Amino acid sequence: DATDSSTKAAAEVAVETDESQGDGHSPETKRWACGHRSQQQEPGQREAGASPQVEHQQIQGGRSLTQQPRSRLPDLTALSLPPQFTRQALAERMGRGSRTVDLDLEPRLELLRDDRQRYDHMTKLAQTLANQFAQFSVTQKTMANAFTELSFKTKNLHVEFDMNAEAQRFLSKSTETLQSAITAFTFDMNTLVNKTIEDTMINAKQYEAARIEYDAYRVDLEELNMGPRDATTLPKLEQAQKSFQGQRERYEKVRDDLSVKVKLLEENRVKVLHNQLWLLHSAVAAHCLSCHSFLEKNMQQAVEHLSVASADAPSWLEES
Repeated sequence: DATDSSTKAAAEVAVETDESQGDGHSPETKRWACGHRSQQQEPGQREAGASPQVEHQQIQGGRSLTQQPRSRLPDLTALSLPPQFTRQALAERMGRGSRTVDLDLEPRLELLRDDRQRYDHMTKLAQTLANQFAQFSVTQKTMANAFTELSFKTKNLHVEFDMNAEAQRFLSKSTETLQSAITAFTFDMNTLVNKTIEDTMINAKQYEAARIEYDAYRVDLEELNMGPRDATTLPKLEQAQKSFQGQRERYEKVRDDLSVKVKLLEENRVKVLHNQLWLLHSAVAAHCLSCHSFLEKNMQQAVEHLSVASADAPSWLEES
């Protein structure tokens, strides 16, 4: 019996060895292949389990779509609105709410915002020009020093080098004067744009907040007036009327104060720009005229020196 059992065990081992050698894979490789096939079958078997993941992605996509319109909405926190008035602001931005429009004040505010952007752009350009003139003046001064050194080392060309050195030195000083004038212009323009006009823009934001609150009370009162009137709604209607009247007085006060401030700003803006533009133009004209007159005199003196030098110095061919 022991011999028969050992013979059967040897035969089973031989059969397994033949099967593994027949397909060229070891038993471990077969077990890995079976496991791999089971993993390949799992996605088909777990189709129901894949649906929550897809639904989660769809929810995320829907959330991103709802955030896109919000990104295009204005920053209502900049108006310092209480939460109960945010609904009115959102309704206006979405085109579903009515708003009070001051046909005299709001076009002037819009024009003021546009002018401020243009003044700010002009001021930045002037600052860039001043920086370029400052660098230009440094280069001219360096060039004048180079001409002076070459004048000492080259005796037969000292007149020409001196002429150019004096010209570059004068142009450098004149450019510094012009650069200082442009810098003063940018300083005063920055004061006008970033302080004077900005102060009015802050009041304009306060006016916008008061206007939204006024319209919110107005809309609430209109809704109550269109509803039924009974013992429950009459006290609410009276309270809404009082709140509306108080907010209306506050809105009109803020509007009138802002209107006066805008008129004063317009007068001050014209005076400041009138003076600054004349000063800037005078500085540019003085720079150009002074450079022109100096270069004319410099050229005449150089021509005289060159004519005398050429008359006194014979050519080496004549000496020979």
